[in-house]
Amino acid sequence: MSESKPPLLLIAAGGTGGHMFPAQALAEVMTRRGWRVKLSTDARGARYAGGFPHVVQIDMVSSATFARGRFWSKLMVPLRIAGGVLSALTRNVLDRPAAIVGFGGYPTIPALTAATVLRIPSAIHEQNGVTGRVNTVFAKKVTRFACGTWPTQLPDGVEPVHTGNPVRAAVMERAGAPYIVPGDYPMSVLVMGGSQGARILSDMVPEALAALPDTLRRNLRVAHQAREEDRERVIFAYEKAGISADVETFFRDVPRRLSEAQLVISRSGASSIADISVIGRPSILIPYAAAAGDHQTANAQGLSQAGAAIVIPESRLSPDTLAAQVALVLENPDGALQMALAAGRCGITDATERLVAIVDELTGDAQ
Repeated sequence: MSESKPPLLLIAAGGTGGHMFPAQALAEVMTRRGWRVKLSTDARGARYAGGFPHVVQIDMVSSATFARGRFWSKLMVPLRIAGGVLSALTRNVLDRPAAIVGFGGYPTIPALTAATVLRIPSAIHEQNGVTGRVNTVFAKKVTRFACGTWPTQLPDGVEPVHTGNPVRAAVMERAGAPYIVPGDYPMSVLVMGGSQGARILSDMVPEALAALPDTLRRNLRVAHQAREEDRERVIFAYEKAGISADVETFFRDVPRRLSEAQLVISRSGASSIADISVIGRPSILIPYAAAAGDHQTANAQGLSQAGAAIVIPESRLSPDTLAAQVALVLENPDGALQMALAAGRCGITDATERLVAIVDELTGDAQ
């Protein structure tokens, strides 16, 4: 008699780092436990799958969103989603998962629909402080609903489980790394606008740092994540200001850069907030004003209320305003240390284990 296969966990995640990084954290633990893991995502999401364990099988699904594209593209969205759902149903009948966990985004629709139709135990993990569109639709259909940000605005009648946002193993390795306070020596500033940078940060940050007093500016060592189309002008702006800067479209070593930073200037995506909290660093957060439901402002509240972060709404952002806040942190080593310690107290270092416990609950610890 042939040996039975290990249990299968199907993870479904959309095409942004905010969805994919927590999914990767769960995949890392479950594969170590001997489970088979599949990742269901679309072509956009697959670009962020490089950090997943190599044994994770990637199932590409047909997906689309009404948020982007021209009129005719939007007309095709239902057909593309329907194609993805039919494919997911077939795959999950042939190789039935013990559980399905969705992390948000349109590419999760096929997998969560399959879970509903085939009555497969399922869970959703919502990273943000405001529930996303797809997660809202499926919130009452899944077995468990996990929240990364607390509190999270949820549909009525949904019982949440607070797990926190899982972070990748590379982040956990630097959890609580000692913080070197600002001083009269080289200081690292990390600028992150999400997984692909943000134009407003490329517009504002170089000018703000250039406006700092010479005593601060000469010590800055900036790592700035910028969009490809902005990269050359950002490089030029830092060179003109005499600031040492490493400008890239994507940093693959964010955990190291975070642990070495005296200050982080960032959007307040859920994954960024989790990384900043677990490692414990002072931050200036600029929530993305166009985020659905203004969820980035909700994400930033925890660090702000704890005294770990300064939050500047886009409507109030200017080079002068940002320069004043950067100086406030970097010229006050005691205050910066207190911000770092407060951030670390906000970090949930066992978020992945809490999510694994939900999977065990769904499957009766199937192995």
